[in-house]
Amino acid sequence: MKRVRTRFAKGICQYGLIDDGDRILVGLSGGKDSLALLELLAERSRIYKPRFSVVAAHVVMANIAYESDIEYLKQFAEERGVPFVCEETSFDPSTDTRKSPCFLCSWNRRKALFTLAKAHGCNKIALGHHMDDILETLLMNMTFQGAFSTMPPRLVMRKFDMTVIRPMCLVHEADLRELAELKGYRKQIKNCPYEHDSHRSGMKEILRKLESMNPEARYSLWGSMGNVQADLLPERIDGV
Repeated sequence: MKRVRTRFAKGICQYGLIDDGDRILVGLSGGKDSLALLELLAERSRIYKPRFSVVAAHVVMANIAYESDIEYLKQFAEERGVPFVCEETSFDPSTDTRKSPCFLCSWNRRKALFTLAKAHGCNKIALGHHMDDILETLLMNMTFQGAFSTMPPRLVMRKFDMTVIRPMCLVHEADLRELAELKGYRKQIKNCPYEHDSHRSGMKEILRKLESMNPEARYSLWGSMGNVQADLLPERIDGV
């Protein structure tokens, strides 16, 4: 717990994620990551400065077989002094065949969170992505999109007048698994029909292999995002 709290606090401070007076909507899916995020933010809001408040929001995707125990999530939030709100939405994967169902589901959930954030006077949305998620996304974008990009710890969404933050950006997934067991977080039933279409599980395995080659691989990958040596990269010459 000390290790998680230390990395959590470091991520918040290092990337300037929380300001005095913030009202933060936490996307509470019910997985271990979002439960830990809510618990850590609720604890921090009571103890440390800057002062901020937290609202927990759960989005139900009506056409996905993800059985959420909404009463458990509501109780979990309220026991930590956090108000809980729930919204139901859906998406039609046939409307845009260029995008994967996973992308469309994620985008529609995100839209619902933006709507809830506005309705409850929040200026930031906190998501439960940890260091492993961010590094796997980096590898996926390089492999499938040819782009050196990932999910940043802080993203200003000017179109929606909202800032998305990822306070667990420096926390390891292995520590969150251990934390979930120690705390006895209740697992949700996940039966997503599109889960097999995702490349994320493959990237998890690649990240594990890289760490077997170099135990410091994750820190090297993370550091590379702030150490782009442009003069050592290919440069196109116009007209050639």
